[in-house]
Amino acid sequence: MQITIQRWLSLVVVIVALVLGACGTPQVASLNSTDRSTAATTASPPTEENSPQMTNLPKLEGKATVVLKVKGSPITIEVDGTNAPVTAGNFVDLVQRGVYDGLMFHRVVRDPQPFVAQGGDPQGKDPNIPAGRLGTGGFVDPDTSQPRYIPLEIKPQGADAPIYSKTFDKAGISVPPVLRHTRGSVAMARSAAPDSASSQFYISLAELSFLDGNYAVFGYVKEGMEVVDQIQVGDRIDSAEVTQGIENLKK
Repeated sequence: MQITIQRWLSLVVVIVALVLGACGTPQVASLNSTDRSTAATTASPPTEENSPQMTNLPKLEGKATVVLKVKGSPITIEVDGTNAPVTAGNFVDLVQRGVYDGLMFHRVVRDPQPFVAQGGDPQGKDPNIPAGRLGTGGFVDPDTSQPRYIPLEIKPQGADAPIYSKTFDKAGISVPPVLRHTRGSVAMARSAAPDSASSQFYISLAELSFLDGNYAVFGYVKEGMEVVDQIQVGDRIDSAEVTQGIENLKK
């Protein structure tokens, strides 16, 4: 038991250095950058009533299926808009726009224990940018020329709706989330600022329960986990396609 606890504690350290701060943009500094600061977040959690940010974001009302192809092999993801409508809607919208086609998995962590495979930095479209320089990019809406960020969105078990812009610790919530970090969970990467997620996502290579309540899971790999297990740094998403549930996407 003591050895197990020590191993999980070591992964917490890995998280600070890797995923947890890996999805900043030029406006929200990554914890991987030289400047370890982060932009200020909203003073209070956004809601549909008080936040244009929430109102203008795509939402998924129900579920959808997305198929990623990596090295020609499919990875089927069930995207859960029932429990994470904004986070799921953002992902499905980006898939539909073709944002993920050709993007690189720039971070894959398997040692000292299986952790995550992370991709989705749009800067990876440029074949001249190596994986080591990725991790700070996000989606810029071509219609507005503005970056799109989404609020941290996590639904506690037993709740009617998700909470926004706060980790469970900050919100004083002691129950687990509905969508948990089991092996094959798909979640949004972000910087230390709660509302800094954009396009980067990660797939959990093992159960990562210590991330629950801190990062927004929005779906699960239903088929093709053996493909995920073979992903290496530098592998690209050949294509990403919404195969079911596109009618549930509301813009």
